[in-house]
Amino acid sequence: MSGLVVWRLVAERHAATAFSGEGARKFGARWSPPGLNVVYCSESRSLAALEIIVNARNGTKLVGQPWSVLSAEIPDELIERPARVPESWRENPHPRATQEFGAKWVRELRSAVLRVPSVVVLGEFNYMLNPAHPDFAKVRVGKPQPFSFDPRLGA
Repeated sequence: MSGLVVWRLVAERHAATAFSGEGARKFGARWSPPGLNVVYCSESRSLAALEIIVNARNGTKLVGQPWSVLSAEIPDELIERPARVPESWRENPHPRATQEFGAKWVRELRSAVLRVPSVVVLGEFNYMLNPAHPDFAKVRVGKPQPFSFDPRLGA
């Protein structure tokens, strides 16, 4: 069985619940409206860090704070790779169309994981995990590891 390793970066205080989807449920994001439990991951640690940086309002809040990075191993057969996403997917702020796209995927339980393009780094991908999907149990989550942002980000 081949698979993919994805990465999730969270404030250390949220490490124990990093794969619950609670943050996206509370606040929503580009690919999911508030109210849906979704876990956002990236195909590399560096992309996960960039996604946090671009969404932070103040880089000084990232530096010196305790962060954790977690891996997740996903069997290939759990990943849906859509041929198309909404044309407006790169707009900022994110459009309603992308949230509707993700919400439909969650509600239809089509797959445990959905690959979506990164707005931050074109040609790279993020992965949405649906903790309510029956196959989510096949995702193997690693132990939290310490992570820190380079102090120059706070300068």
